[in-house]
Amino acid sequence: MPSPSPDTREACVARDLSDPLGAFRDRFVIPDRLIYLDGNSLGPMPRAATEILHRTIAQEWGRDLIGSWNSAGWFDMPVRLGDRIGALLGAGPGQAVVSDTTSINLFKALHAAMGLRPERDVVIAEAGSFPTDLYIIEGATKSAGRPMQRRLIGADGASLDALLDQRTAVVVLSHVDYRSGALLDMATITRKVHDAGALVIWDVCHSAGVVELAFDRHAVDFMVGCTYKYLNGGPGSPAFIAVAKAHQAAATHPLSGWWGHAAPFAFERDFHPDAGIKRFLCGTPPIISLRGIDVALDALNGVELAALRQKSLALTELFIARVTALLPELKIVTPRQAALRGSQVSIAFDKGYAVVQAMIERGVIGDFRAPDIMRFGFAPLYIRHADVWDAVEILAECIRTKVWRDPRYDRKLAVT
Repeated sequence: MPSPSPDTREACVARDLSDPLGAFRDRFVIPDRLIYLDGNSLGPMPRAATEILHRTIAQEWGRDLIGSWNSAGWFDMPVRLGDRIGALLGAGPGQAVVSDTTSINLFKALHAAMGLRPERDVVIAEAGSFPTDLYIIEGATKSAGRPMQRRLIGADGASLDALLDQRTAVVVLSHVDYRSGALLDMATITRKVHDAGALVIWDVCHSAGVVELAFDRHAVDFMVGCTYKYLNGGPGSPAFIAVAKAHQAAATHPLSGWWGHAAPFAFERDFHPDAGIKRFLCGTPPIISLRGIDVALDALNGVELAALRQKSLALTELFIARVTALLPELKIVTPRQAALRGSQVSIAFDKGYAVVQAMIERGVIGDFRAPDIMRFGFAPLYIRHADVWDAVEILAECIRTKVWRDPRYDRKLAVT
């Protein structure tokens, strides 16, 4: 559990000076006089990325050309990086692979899970899931080859317990709610789903790289997630999928691309899936983007996830304490109990969009989720306690001066 929050800015600076993770900030490019509280949406660039990506483009692609599939290790990158990410997920080797997008990987996982439970016809998800998860579930159930029903927690029933029964094939859940930052109990829920005879798919987009995960210990069936948030892989960097070894031999999905073939360069007419995790690959991997993930994972070398989690909770605790002290009228929707929250704090405010835009102009980057959520993410590798203190001071200034009365802050941008 985090230590009591500092009660002065000077105390924040002192804590930063003794922070065992403090030196890791230098591994990232953080513009001067900027407080970046949006790593839960897009992580900053690792400082080493420029050199590594230049080498990939100029040497591996520019000079060595197609030979780099062998000489530069391009061919094995999806599996090699999958094992590196798997370690962050608590998954042993051979259970994770980097490929495609979170949406595509969720589609693969859903079809595989439904296929493993052919006698069941229900998929359960949360009504408040990130929309792409709901859209993919809708599409996957329609293309399942048999009638499937989607049940939504919060719409068709008040809880998982109210919806879970012997017809349930798969449960799809977000480990951290993208709006509120609420954290679900993965161990308890996975056990409950298994007791009902169903399989579980966890979306860990908002927890991978910042919350300790235990894929093997909790006997998770499937995980999917992105690499551009707390893993800092770059905008649109490829996602990952993890599949328990116990399921791999029987798991199939409809995106049977050549990279998932047992012998892609045998150029056989019919599809024969790889015996292991590679069967969840699809098309040719995007090498330059994979290099971005590679260097981003290098930036995590030497970091203990337990230390990341401890500092994450300390930062969010400080933010909550300062907002409560300065702006008691604001509604914090993120759970106050440390064990129930991820690494973000969300505030519901009807003028939130304008406030976030005004804060961005003043050097504090957060984001907004309709209809009224101001989100602030706290990535422990580069956020300092003093940053949190200053960010709340700027938030308070924006609220007290009612920045929303200035129409320029209310102009809606394409990305919020």
